[in-house]
Amino acid sequence: MHFGLRFLLIKSPLLRPIRPNVTSLSVRSAATVAGLSAMATGTARVAVAQMTSVNDIAANLDTCSRLVKDAASAGAKMVFFPEAFSYVAAKDGDSLKIAEPLEGPVMKQYCSLARESCIWLSLGGFQEKGPDDEHLCNTHVIIDDNGEIKSTYRKIHLFDVDVPGNMVYKESNFTTAGKNVVAVDSPVGRLGLTVCYDLRFPELYQQLRFQHEAQVLLVPSAFTKVTGEAHWELLLRARAIETQCYVIASAQAGKHNDKRESYGDSLIIDPWGAIVARLPDRLSTGIAVADIDFSLLDSVRTKMPIAEHRKPINFWKHASL
Repeated sequence: MHFGLRFLLIKSPLLRPIRPNVTSLSVRSAATVAGLSAMATGTARVAVAQMTSVNDIAANLDTCSRLVKDAASAGAKMVFFPEAFSYVAAKDGDSLKIAEPLEGPVMKQYCSLARESCIWLSLGGFQEKGPDDEHLCNTHVIIDDNGEIKSTYRKIHLFDVDVPGNMVYKESNFTTAGKNVVAVDSPVGRLGLTVCYDLRFPELYQQLRFQHEAQVLLVPSAFTKVTGEAHWELLLRARAIETQCYVIASAQAGKHNDKRESYGDSLIIDPWGAIVARLPDRLSTGIAVADIDFSLLDSVRTKMPIAEHRKPINFWKHASL
């Protein structure tokens, strides 16, 4: 199934028409964007990556390196990779065997890649060595353009699900859940960090927006084909609309091995819920590029001031019988 990039014009009495600055690898821009701090004005170019990781750390690094070069050539200040970017196991237990601390050789290679390419990296879902030999952490790592780890988020909501017509997943068997909500400043705005299954829990995104002042929500994922077809785009656009944030959702795509297949469809969505970047092919490896427009973000939040209108509600206390 193929998708073309969608250029959406929003016509509403609330907002001016929006003409997203969108490109894919087939349409390159030579312009570079100056680094922007969080709460900045202007625009910041970003690239969302899509790939099919396998059980070969070196091969996945080669793919990521190529995509980073493509993103840098397109003028992006930051590139966003999916969950399990560095490794997807072919057999149960293999992820535990390759798990490393953040100071280990695998993450050092990605730090070097960021430094050599002068670009920030969002690495969603690294197999970080856990608190014991039976568990790892599913860790979202942010690396700056100096090759330094700026922030980490450990996935809170673990995927323990019997997917209809697919297979049974029990992430908690080998993964320790995180406990902390994490946001971090970057040249492309204030980032709210999440991973994959977190997407189904809107209260996390509410906290990131209204308590941690996120401007851009990150959802690196390896969604199953069944759940992706049903809910992927719908949930992502809902999170963007209800928080008035950009959403960058990098996805694993296609068959990793005989047992595992991911849905694909990497997206960048603006605060009004419009898709402003999308890979032409849901199963391809590549990047899509768009500009984070801080004036649009401010306009949406000013003209629809939900932050001011929010009320603390204790549903159980006030529920009528």
